[in-house]
Amino acid sequence: MTLTETSSQLLANGTFVDSGSSKVKHFARDAIGQASDPVEQIKRLYYRVRDDFRYDPYIDYADPKSYRASTCIEEGRGFCIPKAALMAASARCLGIPARVGYADVRNHLATRRLLDHLGTNVFIFHGYAELWVEGRWVKATPCFNLALCARFGVAPLDFDGRNDAMLHPYDTSNRLHMEYVRQRGVYNDVPFDEIQQEMRRTYPSIFKADNARLDGDFAAEAASQPAA
Repeated sequence: MTLTETSSQLLANGTFVDSGSSKVKHFARDAIGQASDPVEQIKRLYYRVRDDFRYDPYIDYADPKSYRASTCIEEGRGFCIPKAALMAASARCLGIPARVGYADVRNHLATRRLLDHLGTNVFIFHGYAELWVEGRWVKATPCFNLALCARFGVAPLDFDGRNDAMLHPYDTSNRLHMEYVRQRGVYNDVPFDEIQQEMRRTYPSIFKADNARLDGDFAAEAASQPAA
């Protein structure tokens, strides 16, 4: 199996999957060290994206910058969409074709404060990356960092570079963690306008003010009240 004639787009610098950013290029080179095998490279990228940038859903959802790969590096944090974009952008820096994919998930272990903000436990456009490795697409979800998983009592999601790494359905106490309820598809770049439209329809409460910024300390909330 080979890529189609659109494969150049899967290596190109994007608005959000901004592999042309000097910050992203430096991060990718530093993350892989001396590894030359593509499987080992994406494994190393995955763990660096997963754990070097803490998962933080308290951002401005109306600001395009919040969705950009290089923003994760600048701020040291991000939610699932920019973290997936960073994974894809870093892979492209190494000559590995990559894209971003999305699914709606029901999250049973979000904090009560976050769920109150959103008005639902369904998180739309949950992001993951797809990497072209050894002639096929492999999914990787570098969303929840190791420290946050420990606070939630969720086993960290590992990735071997060859098999899909999606979210575990149960936590370490055998409670439901994530349920995939709808696949949204894959894209060469973050579909910001589409996401905005769907977010404004799904989470109208957070767009009532002048901006859509949610503030808080998600890690601290997870430690004090992890279960919804």
